[in-house]
Amino acid sequence: MGEQTREADTCAVIVAGGVGLRFGDPRGKQYVALCGMPLMCWSLLAFDRAPSIGHIVIVCSDERRGEVRDAVLPAVSLRHQVTLAPAGATRQDSVYSGLQAVPAEYEMVAIHDAARPLVTTEDVEACIAALRNDPSLGGAICAARTTDTLKLVEDQTIVATPDRSYYWNALTPQVFKTATIRAAHRAARWDAYQGTDDASLIERRGGRVLCVETSRANIKVTVPEDYVIAQALMERRLMSEGCGLDDVVPQGGDAE
Repeated sequence: MGEQTREADTCAVIVAGGVGLRFGDPRGKQYVALCGMPLMCWSLLAFDRAPSIGHIVIVCSDERRGEVRDAVLPAVSLRHQVTLAPAGATRQDSVYSGLQAVPAEYEMVAIHDAARPLVTTEDVEACIAALRNDPSLGGAICAARTTDTLKLVEDQTIVATPDRSYYWNALTPQVFKTATIRAAHRAARWDAYQGTDDASLIERRGGRVLCVETSRANIKVTVPEDYVIAQALMERRLMSEGCGLDDVVPQGGDAE
């Protein structure tokens, strides 16, 4: 692994264990090509370039481990060492597995869905900085304000229209102190509790989680329509900024 700076106190956990049934492609959404690389490579690049990140853990199924090692990682040059962790039966199980692979020296962990290829390094750093700068927080997550009108519905009938100013869309990465999120996951496993995201596991234990407003372009590719949008957004980004692949110098991106 390349030399770390003082600020490299965070390990990224990239969750790529889903089978993607709704996506409808046998390759899986994380592995389809997006602008010339496997979709999950774009997330890897964003985290690898973040000054706060010093190590990357990829959570994938045993069946895809060889593909990640032999096809995904060679498609992109990474500065930091990569560890592969086995996926579980659910996303929550997969995150728990990834947390066990985080090296002991990393105080914080940034958990991210591999199916969100449009995350930016700036988003990653903003979320990490929010947690680092406020010791009272139990976590900090990337989020976007809801712009749609929301309806509370019972048996397909509207029963209320809540004030949307209170509602945000939870995105990833979600950043936590490593010890805190490990404890929250252990408690959830003990109680057989399944949360809708990692922040919910902190919330149920009384932790305060901050929403860090970041780009709405950080969409999750779940269905084919999402892929079309992600492709268009990535193409626009590359046209306006350039992909910048040439400035990434490999310094130890071998998978363990």
